[in-house]
Order: sequence, then C-alpha cells, then structure tokens
Amino acid sequence: LLSSAVRGDNHHLQQREHVNFYFIFFHILHRITLEIMTLQPKCEDVETAEGVAITVTGVAQVKVMTEKELLGYACEQFLGKSVMEIKSVILQTLEGHLRAILGTLTVEQIYQDRDKFASLVREVAAPDVGRMGIEILSFTIKDVYDKVDYLSSLGKTQTAAVQRDADIGVAEAERDAGIREAECKKEMMDVKFIADTKMADSKRELEMQKASFNQEVNTKKAEAQLAYELQAAKEQQKIRLEEIEIEVVQRKKQIRIEEKEIERTEKELIATVKRPAEAEAYKMQQLAEGQKMKKVLTAQAEAEKIRCIGEAEAASIEAVGKAEAEKMRLKAEAYQQYGDAAKTALVLEALPKIAGKVAAPLSKTNEIVILSGEGSRVTGEVNRLLAELPVSVNALTGVDLTKQKVTSFSFFLLLYVIFMVSCIFG
Repeated sequence: LLSSAVRGDNHHLQQREHVNFYFIFFHILHRITLEIMTLQPKCEDVETAEGVAITVTGVAQVKVMTEKELLGYACEQFLGKSVMEIKSVILQTLEGHLRAILGTLTVEQIYQDRDKFASLVREVAAPDVGRMGIEILSFTIKDVYDKVDYLSSLGKTQTAAVQRDADIGVAEAERDAGIREAECKKEMMDVKFIADTKMADSKRELEMQKASFNQEVNTKKAEAQLAYELQAAKEQQKIRLEEIEIEVVQRKKQIRIEEKEIERTEKELIATVKRPAEAEAYKMQQLAEGQKMKKVLTAQAEAEKIRCIGEAEAASIEAVGKAEAEKMRLKAEAYQQYGDAAKTALVLEALPKIAGKVAAPLSKTNEIVILSGEGSRVTGEVNRLLAELPVSVNALTGVDLTKQKVTSFSFFLLLYVIFMVSCIFG
C-alpha cells in the first residue's frame, strides 16, 4: 500500500510517502471454565447388597483444578467442550461409582449413615475424576427412597421398637425416679440438716464477726473521726496560717501601695506646691533682697543726705552759735558798760515775747469769763501771775528780779506787767 501527503505553508512545502505492509494471522481460541459446577447425580432402582431396589439422589460440587499439571489434564479431556458436556461427563462418572457403591451396602447402612455413604462415594470417585483434572469439593446424599415401602416398613419396625423401648425406659425411669426421688429427699434432708447446722454455726459466727466487725468499725470510725478532726484542725491551722500569710502579703502590698501613693503625693506636692512655693519663696527672697538692697541703698543715701545736711546744719549752727556768742559777748560788754539801762532794755525786748506767749492760748478766744463766788478771785489770779513773772523773766533774760534792787526800772517794769495783766483779764 503506497500513500502520499502534501503539506505546505508560506515558507515550506513538504511531501511525504509511506509504504505499509500488512500480515494476517489466524488464531483458534478454546475456553474452559474454572467456575464451580453443581451436579445432581441420581441412581434409580439400584439393588443393594440385600437385593432391595432403592433410588438415591445427591448433590455434588466440582471444579477444574488450577494446578498446572492437573489443569493440563483438564484441557486434554475437556478443551473445546461446553460446560454442559463437561457436566455430563463428570455426572456419568459419579453416577457409575454411586451405583457400584450401592451394590455393596445394605439399605440400613445407606439410610442410617448417609454421611459415611457420601464420604465413601467421594473417596471412590475422587481418583477417577482427578485424572480428568476435576476436583470434588463436596458430595452429599439428598434423598433415599424405594418403591416397595421397604424403608417405611423399616421405619415402622424401628418406630415400634423405639416406642417399646421408650415405654420400658419410661417405666424404668419412673421407678428409678421414685427411688432416686426418695434418695434425693433423704439426701436433701441430710443436706438440709447439715446445711441448717452449718447455717446456724455460720449465723452465730456471722453475728460474732458482725459484733467484732462493728466494734472494730466503731473503733476505726472513732479513730477516723478523731483523725479527721485532728486533720481538719491541722488543715484549718494551715489555712489560717496561709490566710495570715496572704494577709501579710496583702498588707505588704497595701503598704507598698500606700508608700507609692505617698511618694506620688509627695512628688505631686513637690510639683504642685513645693516647687511653686520654692519658686515663690525664691522670688520673694529675691524681691526681699532687692527691697533690702533698695532700702539699704536708700538708707545709705538718706544717711549720706542727713550727714551732709547735718554737717551743713552743724556748720550753720556753729556759725550761728559763733555769731550769737559774739552777739552775747558784745551784749555782755554793753550790759557791763551801761548797767541798769542795758538790763532795762533787755527786759523791754523780752516783754513782748512774754506777752505773746501768755496770750497765745487765748488767741482764738472771744472772751474770758472768770466765775468766782468771791470778788477776790481776780486779785488772786493777778497775784499768781506776778509771782510767776520773775521766773519767766529769769528764763528769758537770765535776770533774777528777786535779787535786784527796787529802782525806777523795777517800778516801771512792774507797772508794765500790771498793765498787760489788766489787758488780758480786763
């Protein structure tokens, strides 16, 4: 077979050619089943060893063995045959062996022991079918019967014998049962007496053990209660100690908290009170120092001023004093030179001053009224003034009138004083 193809695009153009050869093979396939095959062998009216014709049916399960050698035997025997043909061959083989075995056994052997009969069939037939590559998996007898009622008669005879034996067995059983019942009653009474005795002993021992147990239990309960109370007291003590420790820890924590609070309060007070107070105090201190310095400087300036003024006044007073002293010296020389006339002039100069001093308290008085019950009141006042006159003159002039002689000057001075007094009170 020759074929070609052309393929092209914008750039290339290709052409391919192929030559194909085909070979034809022929195969022949034969199949053989490996599945289990069920057979139902049946032998009708086969005479047994005693000549009784019976019919037997069975069920057999067979399959092709898978071992290589045995599988080869099966292929040699059954390859190309259908399943029905294989079953037919095996079924005929089983039925032949079944007929042969039935001829060697009695009806009773076949009927009463079917398992033994089936096992015998398997043992006899297995080698033959095994040579064909077939394995008998199981073989059981399904049914056994006959057409002359031999099996049913055999069953009746056996049934009658069994019934007879059963009746005899029942009678013997009833007899034996009565005897056994009496023996059992006696044994039961003996056992009951022994049991009652043992029960009484056991009950007495039980009561004694109960009493002992109760005493021991009560003792243990008391000990347990005491131990419980002691343990409870210890636990309470431990709990109290732990509570005290907890309280101590809490108190320490509270103290630390209070200390922290105090520190915080102190810091807060320092920040809000002390620092401002210190700043204010420093400010006041600086102001006070400034005021102090100001006052000191002011005082120093004032002292310097006063000193300067004092020195000036002292110099002035000194000059005035010197002038007054010179004046007084000159007056003294004049007084000594002129005698009484000078003194009189001095007194006359002082009299206006005396009158001014005497009248000064009365400068704002409109009038003076002297109330007296007697008419000599004015005279007394005048006498008092005259008595004080020498002291005043001595204070103003330094002249003691009490030690001077009565002259025209003294008389004139006295008249002047009287005149002044009369002016004041008159």
